[in-house]
Amino acid sequence: MSTVFEKIINGEIPSAKVYEDEYVFAFMDAGQVNPGHVLVATRKPYVTLMDADEESAAAMMRAAHHIARAVQAAFEPDGITILQANRPAGWQTVPHLHLHVLPRYDNDGVDLTWPRKEPGMDKLREYAARIQL
Repeated sequence: MSTVFEKIINGEIPSAKVYEDEYVFAFMDAGQVNPGHVLVATRKPYVTLMDADEESAAAMMRAAHHIARAVQAAFEPDGITILQANRPAGWQTVPHLHLHVLPRYDNDGVDLTWPRKEPGMDKLREYAARIQL
């Protein structure tokens, strides 16, 4: 079963395309949080960032970089949030790898908060040791 993003990429659902290349397809989010809100999706139907090949993951960020600069010039936001979520517990709502280029304005009502935990340097070093590359 294909996702809504696959249908958009395949032209089965109309979209307002912003950019495309061999790895990604970028289009305006139908649920604009603020004007200029763009989604950058991989052409291949990866579910999460961890599933993607390195070329597709890098291409998403390259496209986001160019799009963020264009959004800044066109909409002059006070800031831009780049958001990439994985799996429902990570706030992913469409099971197709994508990221948001979200123009932000002071007092725009958009909120992204989480409880800050400070486990201390010993615990941080323990965490880091678990994920050393």
